[in-house]
Amino acid sequence: MRDLRSLPATIGLAVALVVMTAAVLVPGLTGWDVHVRYFPPLHASWEPRIGPGTVPAVLLALLAVVAAPRLTARLRWPRLLLLGYAVTVAWFAALALVDGTDGVGRILDTGYEYMDTARDVAGRPFAETLDGYIPRIVGGPGKWPVHIAGHPPGALLFYVVLVRIGVTTGLAAGWVTLLVAATTPVAVLLTLRLLGAGSAARRAAPFLVLGPAAVWSAVSADAVFAAVGAWAACLLAVAASSRTRTATAGWGIGAGLLFGYAVMMSYGLPLLGVLAVAVLLAARNWRPFVWAVGGAVAVVGGFALWGFAWWQAYPVLRVRYYAGVAHNRPITYWAWGNLGAFGFSAGPLAGAAVAQTVAVTARTVRGAAGGIRAWSRLPRPVVVPVLLSLAGIAMVFLADASGMSKAEVERIWLPFAPWVLVGTALLPARWRRVGLAVQVLAALLVQHTLDTGW
Repeated sequence: MRDLRSLPATIGLAVALVVMTAAVLVPGLTGWDVHVRYFPPLHASWEPRIGPGTVPAVLLALLAVVAAPRLTARLRWPRLLLLGYAVTVAWFAALALVDGTDGVGRILDTGYEYMDTARDVAGRPFAETLDGYIPRIVGGPGKWPVHIAGHPPGALLFYVVLVRIGVTTGLAAGWVTLLVAATTPVAVLLTLRLLGAGSAARRAAPFLVLGPAAVWSAVSADAVFAAVGAWAACLLAVAASSRTRTATAGWGIGAGLLFGYAVMMSYGLPLLGVLAVAVLLAARNWRPFVWAVGGAVAVVGGFALWGFAWWQAYPVLRVRYYAGVAHNRPITYWAWGNLGAFGFSAGPLAGAAVAQTVAVTARTVRGAAGGIRAWSRLPRPVVVPVLLSLAGIAMVFLADASGMSKAEVERIWLPFAPWVLVGTALLPARWRRVGLAVQVLAALLVQHTLDTGW
């Protein structure tokens, strides 16, 4: 890592801060109505406050900045993963509890979220719900609430299952959502290690566990989608590192099932195919590909046989999307304002990680005749985070270019954020020490000054 200079990271951080600042200031200074609630580019309003979670959040942030580099470097892997999960849960909970128990229990019980509908349909066979699902996306007397209409039925099914097993309140569902979402860093760390980049995983761990994405992750269904996608990538890495054909097939099918279910949770998550390709490239093993594709097709096809065809629903969703507020949101702002919002969620250091990843990629390709052959000579702790971070960057830009993500991407792009942040493993050590402080400070400021609704 000695050849990794800090100039790209400096430029990347500066660009991220400029974009974030411009995304906030331009609408206010120009009077440009970009049609988002109060505090563009975030769907938020200005509301400074402190609460029950304030002291635990501040103490946890201070302890992490002081102790994280030493602990992540020295702990054995089982303890590192357990500690990572425990700290993620604590960080999510502390930030959410700044608003008291409402910070965990309020959002999922609102009219446009999942629990009201889940309680309503849980007593009937889910096939009945699927039978009329697509017509209710656009309109009519039984039009779905915003988040039900805006997602395939796999998202609703997750909460229907919770209701059926007795998790019936918004508060209980919020805690389950938080506990599931907190597994995402564990899945990403395991993926890196399985691909031979354990040392890179240790360097990236603090940024995967702690950061402003936690503000939206604690009780957001999108954070559950992120966890499903992360574990899909992890199982694919297991398949690619397996030594027998049976294990490769089994784990590959398991990965495909999770990738397929992720697609049935969010219309934007076919983009996880980019991540799947990056995992197989990093593993230098394409044997799981067919098995994973088969598993994913089985899930999507199974939902179609059950009554919901993804490819029929997506065009209908576009009609509703552009008939609503998205029609008024100017792409001339949101094409770059989205990136500002993502900077608030992933954290400013994501800009440094992106720039460092791009710099390493460019330097490697430039440094050898034939270009691609240079990758085979890179150590795995470098090439693996480069490929996974490039996948994260590509997913963000493809989502942005789709025109189906105008505002609220601080939440919607949570499944992409950890893979972008894998690039922090490429930063120089002094950048990582200061960068973690920047990330936790950003999280504390966002949570204590803005009402994000989450």
